Formats: sequence, C-alpha cells, structure tokens
Amino acid sequence: MTRLRLILSALLPFAIGYFMSYLLRAVNAVVAPDLVKDLNLSPGQLGFLTAAYLGAFALFQLPLGVLLDRYGPRKVQTALLTVAAAGCVGFAFAPNFAVLFIARAVVGLGFSAGLMASYKSTAMWVPVERRSLANTAVMSLGALGMVVASEPTEYLVGLIGWRGAFGVFAGAILVSAILVFAAAPRADTFVEPSPLRRQFDQMLSILRTPVFWRLAPLLGMTSGVQIGISTLWTGPWFRDVMGLSREEVARHLLWLAVAFMVGILSVGVIADRLGRRGISPMQVMLGAHLFYFAAQIVIVLRIASLALPAWLVVGALGQVAVLAYPWFEAHLGRDVAGRANAAINFTLFVCAFASQYLVGFIIGLFPASASGYSPEGYSWAIGIFLVAQFVAYGWYLAASPHKERSA
Repeated sequence: MTRLRLILSALLPFAIGYFMSYLLRAVNAVVAPDLVKDLNLSPGQLGFLTAAYLGAFALFQLPLGVLLDRYGPRKVQTALLTVAAAGCVGFAFAPNFAVLFIARAVVGLGFSAGLMASYKSTAMWVPVERRSLANTAVMSLGALGMVVASEPTEYLVGLIGWRGAFGVFAGAILVSAILVFAAAPRADTFVEPSPLRRQFDQMLSILRTPVFWRLAPLLGMTSGVQIGISTLWTGPWFRDVMGLSREEVARHLLWLAVAFMVGILSVGVIADRLGRRGISPMQVMLGAHLFYFAAQIVIVLRIASLALPAWLVVGALGQVAVLAYPWFEAHLGRDVAGRANAAINFTLFVCAFASQYLVGFIIGLFPASASGYSPEGYSWAIGIFLVAQFVAYGWYLAASPHKERSA
C-alpha cells in the first residue's frame, strides 16, 4: 500500500470518525448551561448525564476488542457510527432527564470504536516503528472535534438551539459512517480468527498480565481523568474561578482544543524522532507527565496569572498516553491488537466516567458561588485526582523493571 493510499484509506476515514467522537464527547462543556437551565440539573446530575457517554463507552471496550479482531475496523466502525447517529436523534428529541441520559449513553456506545478502530487499522497496515506517529496523527485530526465543540458549537447553538445542533450532528455522523464503509480497506484480518469463546478467553488473559496492571492505573489516572474533566468541567472552571462570560469560556475552550491538536501531534513527531536515537515512546510519555503534573498544581492552587498557560499544557499533554498503545500491543502481537488496545482503553474510560461524575459530586458538597459553583470545590476535586495520579506514576516506576520502562 502506497503512503498516500495508506493515509486516505487506512487512516483518514477513521480519523473523521474520531473527530465526530470527540465533538460529541466534549459538546456538553458548551451546552451545559442550556441543559442546566432547561432541566434544572444539579452539579452531580450534570456530571452523571455527561458521564453516561463515558460509562457506555467504557463498558463496551472489552467486547469491542474482540469484534475488531474478528470482523475488522471497517465493519465495526460503520455499524457503531450508525448507532451514535441514532443516539444524537434521541438526544435532540428527549423530553426529560431519563431519556437524555439513555440517549447520551447510546451516543457513547456508538463512538466506542472511535479511536480503537483507527488503532486496529494502524496495527494492520503501519510498521510498528511508525505507529506512534500514525496514532498521534489520527488523534490530532480527531482533536478538531474538540475545536468544533467550542466556539463553533456555541455559535450553532445560538442559531438553532442545542436540540437542533444535535440533529445536525446526527446527519454528520451518518456521512462519516458512509465514508468509513466506502473508503477503508476491505481486509478484516490477516489471519483466520479463532473461535469467539477463545477470543474472549484471550481478552481475559490480557487483563491478567502483570504489564497491564503496571500500565493501566497510570494511563487511567492521567489520560482518563483528563478526558473526564476536560469534556465537561473545564468550561465551568473558567466561568466560576476566572469569572469569564459564556463567550469567553467558549473561546478559551477553543484555545485548549487547539493546544490538544498541536500538542498530541508534536508528541508523536518527537517520539518518532527520538525513537531513531534509542529513546523509547514510553520514556517520552513519562517525561511529558512531569510537565502535565506541574500544570495541574497551578490549576489546583488557582494561580490566576498562570491559569490559561496551565490549562494549555494540560490540553497539549493530557492524552500523551497514546504513546503507550503501540508499546503494549507490540508485547502481545498484531493479531490481538484490537483486544490489547481495548483493554487499556477500558481502563481509561472507566476512570473518565468516574472522575467526571465524582468531580461534580465533590463540587456539589461546597456552597454555590455567585456565578455558579464554588472555586474551592474545583480545587478539592481536581486535587484529589492529582494525588491519585502521583500514586499511579510512582506505582508504575516502582513496579516496572528498567528494561520495560525503557522498552
């Protein structure tokens, strides 16, 4: 397969699906004020509603890995994107909180292969030494979804309302499903898949490997928690801690989305180049986490003059865990790449779901401020998860032999 054909068929269609995934994952950060106003939601309810996406997403990761290895990314992604479109239609017409919650969960289920299908495609078609760059390239294009979920979505909602916006999203998702089905490579797998029961047994064996239990807590507590916070609570933080207007919040979210897009691609390029000098992607990831932790300390302390730069660093480095996926799948083999990646992703999104809800729960324990929620509540909520990240980072370093840390 030529490089151009590789990009246009094996990478770009799945990147567009991931673009839609991230758009719908992050959209509640912008429409949250409308949801709170229309349904009179508490912070905990808002967090629970938004986290329905992440919960359904996480629960389907383990069977998803089996489906990707058995049926291939093209068929699985097409089917699931259709489900996501149906969820958007349900969300647009939902009359109450219960239906909104179910529809949000259906959207999450439909996007559960958003990134994993692309990782399976790169595992099938991209040489192992270039997969970190390929994966981060897909993520950087997908990050445009976070860009669109900021100021452009605010503008769209202002024109046609949040319900109308979700109708537009449903149509766009269907178009992306058609693109994946038409353009992605037809090959499902390079080997005859083993019986379904054996595939599930292999998935469970992956979950029991020592390297999984060394790596998964670190990725879940760093990138998983960042997903949970950035796709809902960053916007309210800017409003309540910095005192920004709704338009200013949307603009700041736009800058964070750009930082994510530029940062994740830059990390991939850096890891690719350093890899030629014997420095592994895992070492790059561990080093980037130190800057990520420092930025969160600034946010927890609410240092106003450094707040925006700190959030930009969090946006740029929060998903640096992407570098660990090809490292982990290389340990287990290309034929189980879908299940290997899904096992890690399961951990990320369980942590994302839990953190998104628990941040709202913790904030709700503090008296409301004039603008919305208590600034102290944000510091406690984010600070608790930052301590958990320190513990997970120490656990990885202590539990991993040197040869695995530098592999």
